Amino acid sequence: MPTILMVYCTCPEDTTAAQIASILVEERLAACANRIPAMSSTFRWQDKVQTNSEVQLILKTTDRVYPALEKRILELHPYDLPEILAIEVQGGLPGYVEWIVDSVRLPGDDSASG
Repeated sequence: MPTILMVYCTCPEDTTAAQIASILVEERLAACANRIPAMSSTFRWQDKVQTNSEVQLILKTTDRVYPALEKRILELHPYDLPEILAIEVQGGLPGYVEWIVDSVRLPGDDSASG
């Protein structure tokens, strides 16, 4: 059974987050994408502390599909260095976990399981 991952990715605004989420789910790289709007991020970038409004994406995928998902985020994302953090899920409702596995697949993979 593949390992389930939750992938966190911040976006500059909701239009970009919605577009990335829709593409990743449509392409079956993510089973689900949640958008959390109106978040403030404070960070150091180019040796300056900055605070920006962002939208948090939380994507559900598998370790098998993750490299393709990461590559696609990098192609779609407007940031030079987007936040992409994959966190391994330690447990979950078995039916939901199975749904994630069944919902994702690699490009060109016609099998029903990711």
